[in-house]
Amino acid sequence: MRPLDGVTVIEIDNWMAAPSACAILCDLGADVIKVEPLGGDPMRNQSRTPKIDDGPRKDHDWQFDVANRGKQSIAVDLTSDDGIALILRLCTQADVFVCNLLPKRQERFGLDPDSMLAVKPSLVHATLTGYGTEGPESWRPGYDVTSFFGRSGLYYMMREGPEGVPPMARTAQGDYTTGLALVGAILAALRLVDRTGEGQVVETSLYETAVWTQATDYSVTLQDKAVFRPRDRDHQVIATANRFPCGDGNWIVLNMPRESGWPKVCGALGLDSLTEDERFIDMRARFRNMPELIAEFDRVFLTRTRDEWGAIFDETGVVWGPVLGLHEVVADPQAAALNMFPTVSSEKLGDYETVAHPLKFKRLDVNPAATSPTVGQHTRTVLSHAGFDDAEIQALLASETVAES
Repeated sequence: MRPLDGVTVIEIDNWMAAPSACAILCDLGADVIKVEPLGGDPMRNQSRTPKIDDGPRKDHDWQFDVANRGKQSIAVDLTSDDGIALILRLCTQADVFVCNLLPKRQERFGLDPDSMLAVKPSLVHATLTGYGTEGPESWRPGYDVTSFFGRSGLYYMMREGPEGVPPMARTAQGDYTTGLALVGAILAALRLVDRTGEGQVVETSLYETAVWTQATDYSVTLQDKAVFRPRDRDHQVIATANRFPCGDGNWIVLNMPRESGWPKVCGALGLDSLTEDERFIDMRARFRNMPELIAEFDRVFLTRTRDEWGAIFDETGVVWGPVLGLHEVVADPQAAALNMFPTVSSEKLGDYETVAHPLKFKRLDVNPAATSPTVGQHTRTVLSHAGFDDAEIQALLASETVAES
């Protein structure tokens, strides 16, 4: 038994943020029906191709798969009245409706909260957008690079120094983070429905979630409204909370922010003399002379490999972390111990590894159970289970209101 067994979710969304939330709901046991346009979610076939020679595995859309595993796909023309009527009929039997259409598009299609709750009063209506459903820019489309990283201040804060070029986020980082926020809202709403029987309207946005991830910084900025100027590596406030290059070309991150960490790090590096050096005698002095101090640290770090320094830091009680490549993380024994890359069995693809969501249930298996569907793979099955007879299904297929694969 899984936590959401018996819960039915209808999702009308695309790309990665809202679909990733529904993938987690599916992992938790929900029956998730993904409604796609007749041509499919535009995220399909955007994937980075893996460097392998195996035919079906090489051609599989892996990036689409991870956010859509285990779902059923039904292809529907939402621009037709029959298509909208079909969705409303499906939602009468659903518990949750997830959508990433902007508010005006929801209203145009009759998929807004008021319309949907009139059809199913106990429904949880969940919306994920770039900038929220209220305010002067609720109309604006948003992706994670624009709404999550750019608008929220993340890119600004992540620059290497005040004049540094903003970094470029990796694919869907903000999407998956915001998807987690939506999962939390949906689970809380389901709890309320259980208690009251009344439907709930929940939402989140890329913009709001990104600001929350920076709550520590914003808590201060809200008080002083001051301009924060990002610092490069040579001008950090605390020398022992920084990143350093090792002799093998790898990097290490230290996080020893307390004053007691200063002599401990110096001892581990064999630089005990620095604790008596007037240039670095206290935190203020170290801050004033930070470029010189970082140069001293770099010189020593470059004499050993990342793993050699790691062993020394473990022995001396210095808190550190390696800067790993993705290829190293997938082979990391700690990742294996946490089952971060569970195996999915597929008739077409065989057994393959995927990425686990970070929610853990010690007494339950909530790992993904199936691969992602093709466009409209379950159209006929879903409609049949919803009470459409064969004649209705054939008429919908003939009119191109729906499609199947």
